[in-house]
Amino acid sequence: MTAFNVRAANLPAINSMTKYPSIPTYHSLDPRNGGLLDETVPFAGVVVGTEKVDGTNSRIILLPDGTYLLGSREELLYAKGDLIGNPALGIVDALRPIADRLPAVEGDRIVVHYLEVYGGKVTAASKQYTGGRSIGNRLFDVAVVGDYREMSDWDARRISGWRDDGGQDFLDEAALRQTAERTGLVLTPRLFEIDATDLPTDIARTKAFLDEWMPATLAALDGDAAGRAEGIVLRTPDRKAIAKARFQDYERTLKRRGR
Repeated sequence: MTAFNVRAANLPAINSMTKYPSIPTYHSLDPRNGGLLDETVPFAGVVVGTEKVDGTNSRIILLPDGTYLLGSREELLYAKGDLIGNPALGIVDALRPIADRLPAVEGDRIVVHYLEVYGGKVTAASKQYTGGRSIGNRLFDVAVVGDYREMSDWDARRISGWRDDGGQDFLDEAALRQTAERTGLVLTPRLFEIDATDLPTDIARTKAFLDEWMPATLAALDGDAAGRAEGIVLRTPDRKAIAKARFQDYERTLKRRGR
């Protein structure tokens, strides 16, 4: 087997196979107007609730040769050792010190740390987390890609289909917490673990559920933050089921319904 070398690798393929997949909304979105429908993502057993931090989705891609790539949700922005990196949204400046201290990958595989970079001038919601220009990051998922060599020969459509069909192997909740502890990374705030039967399915009750569990962000970077939270991510401990519930979706839908 030829040793992996990032300079000779198929970077567009690696970019595609390590992108973070779209997460469905807990209540389905109406394609006609963006409002919420009554159908929900089904959950069974224990459900873990975490804060959904409103920042920019970012990646640290650890490679088998001991190097790494940094990326936004869509693009690769920097490779270890580069003199110049893409400055988009401050991702490289925020993540390069972290990537430099992460332990090297063990074995012939790719490991991807997904972090939300937020605060500063990253998004319009930055004022909710900081009254100044503080920038923070929170780890929210880790994926392992073991069959990257085979996929390096796939075309873009095939890789995209594999990713959208759940082909990425994400760590479960216990392993994710262990990774955060081992690396010194901070997870998105954990809010609760409840039985799926305690999840509301009515739209108005789900809005009340959000208000109860997330009255303000737990990821503020300073005391001058405005403090409004974006919402909650719901997931099973094995991450086989995952969905997001955002305040704005419920507020908009209930307003249209006159409630």
